[in-house]
Amino acid sequence: MIIMKFGGSSVANRDQISKVLDIVKTRLDRRPVLICSAHKGITDALINAAKGAVRREYSLPDVIDLQSEIADGLDCPKDLLTELFQEISDLLRGIGLVRELSPRSIDYIASFGERMSVRCIADFFTRQGLKAQAFDIWDLGFTTDEKFGAARPLPGFRDWMQQAFREKVPLNVLPVVTGFIGRSANGEITTLGRNGSDLTATLTGAALDAEEVEIWTDTDGVMTADPSIVPHARNIPRMRFDEAAELAHFGGRVLHPSTLLPAMERNIPVRVLNTNQPNHPGTIIDREGMGNKTGVTSVAYKERQAILTITSTGMLQQAGYLAGVFQVLAKWGVVVDVISTSEISISLSTDRPDLLHQALPELEPFGACQVHTGKTILVVVGPDLSHQKGLGCEILAAAERAGAPIHMISVGLNSINFSIVIDDQDISEVVPILHQSLFE
Repeated sequence: MIIMKFGGSSVANRDQISKVLDIVKTRLDRRPVLICSAHKGITDALINAAKGAVRREYSLPDVIDLQSEIADGLDCPKDLLTELFQEISDLLRGIGLVRELSPRSIDYIASFGERMSVRCIADFFTRQGLKAQAFDIWDLGFTTDEKFGAARPLPGFRDWMQQAFREKVPLNVLPVVTGFIGRSANGEITTLGRNGSDLTATLTGAALDAEEVEIWTDTDGVMTADPSIVPHARNIPRMRFDEAAELAHFGGRVLHPSTLLPAMERNIPVRVLNTNQPNHPGTIIDREGMGNKTGVTSVAYKERQAILTITSTGMLQQAGYLAGVFQVLAKWGVVVDVISTSEISISLSTDRPDLLHQALPELEPFGACQVHTGKTILVVVGPDLSHQKGLGCEILAAAERAGAPIHMISVGLNSINFSIVIDDQDISEVVPILHQSLFE
């Protein structure tokens, strides 16, 4: 069995879905399970409609028109989505009545994108001669906690999914399953976070002991840099789980940051492929990667970061100082990415300035606090970077050539990433220069 995940751009319209059908037909002997995202643009339209409903500015027709246009393009029956359209309408009316949009309501409204998508795709596939059936993933045993916007499956979900697949998925029928969403034991609809269909795919693969998980996107696998900034970025044929996870976390723009954890735990290879170039080998991610290969694998970046600097002579020779700082950050849910310290100061980055500002009153007793926003973490990823002579010089020289100030530097012994923090406005200049230096 293999898991095949198709993202929003891959199922955007009839032309793209026809490509998906052709790809799936080539893998029928491997018993595929499809995990599908919402059609491109639908999730944003749903959330915008909900935000409008809070102001009692209903834009329901925009959502229905967009989804109906896609369904009509697939020649789906007119009544295929009638019940879901009515449910959306009722939900938006309720949001308008109470004038409140909670995380619970956002997850509920966002869930309709995938639910409508899989019904249209399964119906189209069946009429094209490939018998398929749509499933909301919660009907296949995927039960989550109630952390709306970032839900995770409950312990035991593997057994529940295995049993549900045996009982509910008919033989010789292609299951087309919703990505991104779940449901709690109390029946609350949840989501795994934006781009969470990748995570759905690897969690499903782990639950069903799949031989491989395929992530189908609109790029030729994982690239040496963001192609929107470096058009001549190269495909990476093979890489290790830890390298790919690092890139995903720091904005590699191909995989959800948590995607690889279930695959790593079960040692299931993940292959990243291009729906528009199905014969391209893409990138395979596994435990071995390129073996003993040295050098740089890729460059990635994560914008819109906030930097906190705490300055205090009280740090000198004081055991437990950093532990106290991080205890406060943990209390307020502040996730830290990059850290740099000196004898009298500590700087750290986070992508949640809102939570950081809430924590500031409890951080101020540790020293003078300054918060700077509009920063980017730029990371160079590769095996054993700390032992590659001259690499640090090349990274710093690229920033200097672009005229970009460097605010923080972080690299650890035997680390697989070398991180610097620069201004958001400098990223489009630094990345091409750095890529040219490292790869060309």
